[in-house]
Amino acid sequence: MKNIVVLDGHTLNPGDLDWSGLQALGNVTLYDRTPEKEVAARSKDAHIILTNKAIVSGETIQQLPQLEYIGVTATGFNIVDIQAARSRHIPVTNVPAYSTTSVAQLTFALILELCHHTGLHAASVRAGEWSSSIDFSYWKTPLTELAGNTLGIVGLGQIGQAVARIALAFGMKVIAHHKHPDRDAMPGVTFVDLATCFREADIISLHCPLNPANKEFVNAALLATMKKNAFLVNTSRGPLIREADLAEALEKGIIAGAALDVLSTEPPPAGNPLITAPNTIITPHIAWATQAARKRLMHTSVENVKAFLEGNPKNIIN
Repeated sequence: MKNIVVLDGHTLNPGDLDWSGLQALGNVTLYDRTPEKEVAARSKDAHIILTNKAIVSGETIQQLPQLEYIGVTATGFNIVDIQAARSRHIPVTNVPAYSTTSVAQLTFALILELCHHTGLHAASVRAGEWSSSIDFSYWKTPLTELAGNTLGIVGLGQIGQAVARIALAFGMKVIAHHKHPDRDAMPGVTFVDLATCFREADIISLHCPLNPANKEFVNAALLATMKKNAFLVNTSRGPLIREADLAEALEKGIIAGAALDVLSTEPPPAGNPLITAPNTIITPHIAWATQAARKRLMHTSVENVKAFLEGNPKNIIN
């Protein structure tokens, strides 16, 4: 049987899922987390590696003569040196589309929190402010109704389309900036250029992949074109935003608020300016992590290994 090493299994399965499907395919060694400097040592006898965020560098790949396959238990695969794997004829696979509905759901959880600040108001009631109020009703922030407002989506792939469908159900106008408007056209969505998207939207939601061309494309100049009462939401990739510029825009009231599930460095250093920026909601990269999504991720990861062992690999990215 093949030796299978899971380098950072805790992220996928902190204890509420089952590894038995993978264990049926080989001799499995599970690690909760693996620092980059320990990847080669822990994988020295591996024929198959599974990784989520543990980095598999080209140098590491060259130190593993038995290695035949690398499975990424995620959609993004920048943690693996794809070229080095290709040079060794080692297939690298990922798991596409497992978290679409979960990410769309959190996107709107963040949007609704920006609109109503339900957590803030619930905490206010718990602190006794309603009991001591002279009025039957009060609110501590402006309250925003979504119907009639414009959602601007950057990236109308599967997740962007799921977000658009929810927005349309709320009665919002939806505009989108997207590389493939002809391929991905959908009823109710109007495609616009990036400048128009940021200028006209009441809420901007990012759903585009990260690449060298769009790193930190959300910068001071683009933020300055947004409406003063607009919100920015990011459940995609942290480095799409120049974080110092966004923090300054929030401090100066250039935009009304931001909600972020991703940051440029995760976990963030304590000095990240967005952590203390006003009118900012930050969640710890949880959009993908519902149990339902992780079950799909586990299932497809196992199926990817099984397909490789059967000589018919699928979801290959290199």
